[in-house]
Amino acid sequence: MGTLALLAGFISLPLLSLAIWTVDEASWRAITSPVAMEALLLSARTTAITMLIILVVGTPAAYVLARTEFPGKRLINTLIDIPAVLPPSAAGIALLLAFGRMGLLGEHLRILGIELSFTTTAVVIAELFVASHFYVRQAAVGFVGIDREVEEAAMVDGASKAAVFCRITVPLASPALVAGAVTAWARALGEFGGTIIFAGSLRGVTQTMPLAIYAALESDLNAAVALSVLVLGFSFTVILIARMLAKPPLHRS
Repeated sequence: MGTLALLAGFISLPLLSLAIWTVDEASWRAITSPVAMEALLLSARTTAITMLIILVVGTPAAYVLARTEFPGKRLINTLIDIPAVLPPSAAGIALLLAFGRMGLLGEHLRILGIELSFTTTAVVIAELFVASHFYVRQAAVGFVGIDREVEEAAMVDGASKAAVFCRITVPLASPALVAGAVTAWARALGEFGGTIIFAGSLRGVTQTMPLAIYAALESDLNAAVALSVLVLGFSFTVILIARMLAKPPLHRS
């Protein structure tokens, strides 16, 4: 219990310091400023799109990784893990060289009149790149832990593979899926390095909350603190709701 209290205190102290600082009236004005609201709404919109893509693509991908053996699986697993350890600045440069105006793919897209860098789409791409790993890994662990006999019994009763996956496999793995989704969302919300290099910091277009905090820090500490508290409250609310909606894991006898 002592170590748990120490850890909780260590995490709580910086958060409490943020809250105490916002007693200042200037901080409260900064929280409701147009810049703060625009950054918050942009972060909410881009992370929502990011999570939708991660859930749609990452769920079946995690299932394949958990249940299937195929040539090159070790390489695929390594590739999925790389964004988690890659420095954010390096991730931003990599994205720019791939999807930027003169990038490997971006140069061809430019011919078609499509430009990704320094747009809201670039923000979503950066968030996807750094956050998808966290969901896929957690989801794969959840799928591995499911008793296959339950799925096989449903198939014996006539259920199709798709029906078994949607009605049995996903619900049983839901605690891991929710945990992975929350972790991935938190990583996407906090993304900074890749975003500022690949998407820039354009107010209302690419300036998410982390970028708005950084911009405010250069000129107004109260505003930076207020924005930090705003994103803290937003994050806490979303994570709390997700934890409450998560089903408790089923224990096998």
